[in-house]
Amino acid sequence: MSPAIITLIVLGAFALVLALWIIGIYNKLVELRNRFKNAFAQIDVQLKRRYDLIPNLVEIAKGYLKHERETLEAVIKARNIAQAAAQTAAANPADGNAMKGLMTAEAGLGGALSRLLVVSEQYPELKANQNMMQLTEELTSTENKISFARQAYNDVVMVYNTARETFPTVIFANMFGFLAAELFKIEDPTERNAPKVSFTS
Repeated sequence: MSPAIITLIVLGAFALVLALWIIGIYNKLVELRNRFKNAFAQIDVQLKRRYDLIPNLVEIAKGYLKHERETLEAVIKARNIAQAAAQTAAANPADGNAMKGLMTAEAGLGGALSRLLVVSEQYPELKANQNMMQLTEELTSTENKISFARQAYNDVVMVYNTARETFPTVIFANMFGFLAAELFKIEDPTERNAPKVSFTS
């Protein structure tokens, strides 16, 4: 065998190993991206559940909170904004701007819900309403599920971001358009906790 053929074989083998290595990096990034998208889908299920509960909660409260129309309207408005933001984020959880928009909308909704629940505490008849108690219990349960789903999502996003930022993966991640994923966190410390609901006498 001539030296030229040996050189070509060695270069071909090196190119093949390099190509397989790059394919492995690409596939790993795809797998991790799909994991965090799936983790966001779990959050999305719980957000939809909460968005479905809120109008029922407001409808029951309407009968008792006749002088609190502004509070009720603020909850519905915040719910609609959050629902639209969630749909945008669900379409592409890898879009950092969509995730930031969702976090802002969720903080607004959390604040509006908290105000409604504080106002509701001042109406004994509303506190005693069986439907209201059941809905607030479901809402609290859903808030807890959202917190767990958000933690799972953030864990997967951290793994993805760490993988895409390590050398040499970072070179190929940028080449193939694997952008950093946004953690789902709430910036306002007063909004970090689920609304506390207590309708027991």
